[in-house]
Amino acid sequence: MTTSHKQSNKNFTLWPYAVVVCMVLFMGYIASFVYKAMNQDVDLVSKNYYEQEIAYQEHIDKVGRTAAIGNVAITYNEQNRSVLLQLPETLKGKQVKGKITLFRPSDDQLDQELPLQLGRDMSQLIETQDLERGLWKVRVNFNEGEQTYYTEKTIQLK
Repeated sequence: MTTSHKQSNKNFTLWPYAVVVCMVLFMGYIASFVYKAMNQDVDLVSKNYYEQEIAYQEHIDKVGRTAAIGNVAITYNEQNRSVLLQLPETLKGKQVKGKITLFRPSDDQLDQELPLQLGRDMSQLIETQDLERGLWKVRVNFNEGEQTYYTEKTIQLK
């Protein structure tokens, strides 16, 4: 009788322990994933997002007026690392004021705002040597008298 009792102790299996260890490891992985997700910094693209959403119809009107006056060209010159802004000739001789915003979607700390300072040929050259390489949006808000205008172009600084 003692031999059969010794044989039953030799049939010990690790399967239940392995299943428990796998479940504990999986729960630990899920818990660490949830912890990282909860501590992820999530910023809105813009600090005053909701106010901008309310004013969206005005923005659509600005874009429509800009298309009506002619082509506003924003071109990036990779060799000179500069952006050339060219307003249409229909605005020549008129009092045009505004601002240029260099917007970095991935980091709002890098955004820059410049005054619109057009030359006689209705153009302005913007140097980009000091800007980080990557995706930028050039946004131009300007007005002539009571009419407001807006245009935007995405560029890739290399």
